[in-house]
Amino acid sequence: MNEAHLHLAINHFPIILPIVGLILLLVGGVLKSSILQRTAYMFYILAALLTAAAYSSGDAAEHFIEDLPGVEEKYMELHEEAAETFSWIMYILGGFSLVGIWVHLKQKSFGKWIGYLTIILTIMALFYAKETGTTGGEIMHAEIRTGASATVNTMYNDEGHGEHHDED
Repeated sequence: MNEAHLHLAINHFPIILPIVGLILLLVGGVLKSSILQRTAYMFYILAALLTAAAYSSGDAAEHFIEDLPGVEEKYMELHEEAAETFSWIMYILGGFSLVGIWVHLKQKSFGKWIGYLTIILTIMALFYAKETGTTGGEIMHAEIRTGASATVNTMYNDEGHGEHHDED
């Protein structure tokens, strides 16, 4: 497994785990289940740790793919900027989740507010998760880049694919 493969194997968890955490936190709030809420916080902490792993493997992955055909520096830079912002939000969410676990274990009266703030942080994190995931995909997948539809269709037709010629 090379550096790029490692990055690809890890990078989906920081995007998926906050979604699971959000669902657990919401269901736990509706059912008034402290166990579900603490489990949600554990998902956020795990997501923050895996965010650190994904972010730290990104540099090595960049060096591995930067000279491949079709890879443009501008897409790697956009991804790196989005990943940095996303990482910081995830680290804050992970730290906040440690507080959330403590609050639930100690049955503090402000536990509900921690939950509300965690939901807000999660929504922010998911926005940047989407940005990070999309910009990461654009590095190797020209077909998903903004405005790529016309470019990909032109390339596809220029190569003689997709055109129908009748031989009547």
